[in-house]
Amino acid sequence: MKILSTYQTRDLDEYTIKNEPIPSIDLMERAAQAFVNSFVLKYDNTFKTVIFCGIGNNGGDGLAVARKLHQLGYDVQTYVLGNSTNGSIDFLENLKRLQNQSEVIKLSENDEFHLPKKEKSVIIDAIFGSGLNRPIDGFLAIVILKINQTGLPIVSIDIASGLFSDTHSPQSAVIQPTYTITFQYPKLAFFQPENEKSVGSWEAVDIGLSQDSIREAKTKYYYTSSAEIRPLARSSFSHKGTFGHAFLVAGSYGMMGAAVLATKACLRSGVGKITTHVPKKCVDILQISVPEVIVDISHNDYHFDGIWNFTKYDAVAMGPGIGLENIDKFEEFLKKTPNKKLIIDADGITFLGQRPELLKLLPKNTILTPHPKEFKSLIGRGWENDFEKLEILSEFAVSKKIIICLKGKNTAVALPNGEIHFNSTGNSGMATAGSGDVLTGIILSFLAQGYPPEQAAIQGVYEHGLAGDQAAKNRSERSMIASDIIENLR
Repeated sequence: MKILSTYQTRDLDEYTIKNEPIPSIDLMERAAQAFVNSFVLKYDNTFKTVIFCGIGNNGGDGLAVARKLHQLGYDVQTYVLGNSTNGSIDFLENLKRLQNQSEVIKLSENDEFHLPKKEKSVIIDAIFGSGLNRPIDGFLAIVILKINQTGLPIVSIDIASGLFSDTHSPQSAVIQPTYTITFQYPKLAFFQPENEKSVGSWEAVDIGLSQDSIREAKTKYYYTSSAEIRPLARSSFSHKGTFGHAFLVAGSYGMMGAAVLATKACLRSGVGKITTHVPKKCVDILQISVPEVIVDISHNDYHFDGIWNFTKYDAVAMGPGIGLENIDKFEEFLKKTPNKKLIIDADGITFLGQRPELLKLLPKNTILTPHPKEFKSLIGRGWENDFEKLEILSEFAVSKKIIICLKGKNTAVALPNGEIHFNSTGNSGMATAGSGDVLTGIILSFLAQGYPPEQAAIQGVYEHGLAGDQAAKNRSERSMIASDIIENLR
């Protein structure tokens, strides 16, 4: 699913209006109906509904929503903020339509107003939409702060008022919704950790914008849903060699859990065979924990150290739990992988941060799976805000011709062509020891089975999160552990 900018969305609206054709007021009506269809599934007409409308098109959406909810028997109280005579054309038309059916209270700077205290009330935010590009101050900022203080559920139309759609929002006057019902596509702002309180849960509803125009729209940002996941077919005329042979370097003395988790995850994700390289004194741990694994034994009792020959392997991974003692051996390893599908994780990424010149040894389309702290170490700098982080992430992937899975909520997969794909699965229960090792095993499995590196990364992240979501259902986000993710791979 594409993530489009404010300007692109505006162009889509205009194209749809011109080419469907449909009057803009009717497109607003369609958007309002899509919002209402979703809203009524969450809040029935026993909820008192208070709607705050600005005087632009987002406010027009709010007025249309107020009318439709009133017609469904909701107790609706509608406020218009500011001088309504300066409203947009479609706002004014919807104001007239609503006033014929329900009271509209107009609020200006010197007016007093009382927010609902009724326990079963919900607020709908329609003050500003996605086109906002300036901080909110004065009377409107006060209203927003008061709304946030009510403790009532808040539902924003399209985007929370005060939140910038495409850039960092340097202000405090931003609605903090419980839920956002956005039109057609999610906004880039929804995927930034800094905006967590300004988005809440969200849903994108179809308002019938032109599919031709959507197909032609160019973007570097995408949202991965189930529609984009296409597993490779598994032939019934097959054997274990059909599904690839993976090679994993993982574990050290005291950190063998990482090797066990990554190996199990690789096998559970469909690979035909896996060979895992571990220290001499750790062989029994791995063989007992994962009897299906082939073990490659290190020359070192406690850390990795091999004479590397990857000819017979379809994909290679390095890093989970290996420790930080053998950076020279890490360099030797990289020199043996010039033409291999490769994943670097965990301590391997730390090595790359310590010795940036080693990045030149990475094969094209190598996959790195850092968390934010590891990514900072890798690039040798931080960032001012999450939007800057995205630009740095994209530029780094392009310049090094690699794939980076920046782990977190909505893990961002940056590709060498500049695209960033945000994941739709996963939960806070996956912020647990060993979860990243599981991800490495899944992606390694997909690579060895023959998935292209871009697809292996995007689909691996998705399947990892999907298994985590199922684990959370079976247990809870609080109690789940990394092994639960593996047990829920399907």
